[in-house]
Amino acid sequence: MAQVKVTLVKSTIGEIKSVKATVAALGLKKIRSSNILEDTPANMGQIKKVAHLVKVENV
Repeated sequence: MAQVKVTLVKSTIGEIKSVKATVAALGLKKIRSSNILEDTPANMGQIKKVAHLVKVENV
């Protein structure tokens, strides 16, 4: 299955709890932290919710 690399590029300060929880669920903690995830509908839905905070690349 395809994989994507997700990198946190903006801070979660000022975001609502659900957005902060979604960023944590993606495995991102600090700015410029990255995680490689499977390209599943569940993960893509989470990425779409926090798209304004992350950068997504194909691996």
